[in-house]
Amino acid sequence: MPQYAWNDKYSVGIQTIDSQHANLFCILNELSDAMKCGQGKAVVGPLLKELLQYTRVHFAEEEKMMARVGYPDLANHRLAHTALTQKVADFVVRFESGEMALSIELLDFLNGWLGNHILGTDKKYSPHMKEKGLQ
Repeated sequence: MPQYAWNDKYSVGIQTIDSQHANLFCILNELSDAMKCGQGKAVVGPLLKELLQYTRVHFAEEEKMMARVGYPDLANHRLAHTALTQKVADFVVRFESGEMALSIELLDFLNGWLGNHILGTDKKYSPHMKEKGLQ
């Protein structure tokens, strides 16, 4: 059973975005499972690169949808995305430089990000986007 389970409380009511958010839970669970098996270091590098690429794609899609419906707080949401993407990019640099094994720190970051960003920041745009016909 996954430690971090997607459920309806994380839904923003936009199918594409919910699907992408659910995939982020899969990435988080992959890291958690690897750590439990003592393989955290073996998967952190590839996982970080996958996460960085995935967040860039997801955020671009989300921002495109918000722009299409004229979401009034898009600029602030974009700033949050930039900060989150930079944080993941920093994890990649730190890992590749051999600074430290980041699996626990990364897991904590991802867990906090999923909770805070999706349940807080992303939930704010949901009513506007649904009102404009996105589902």
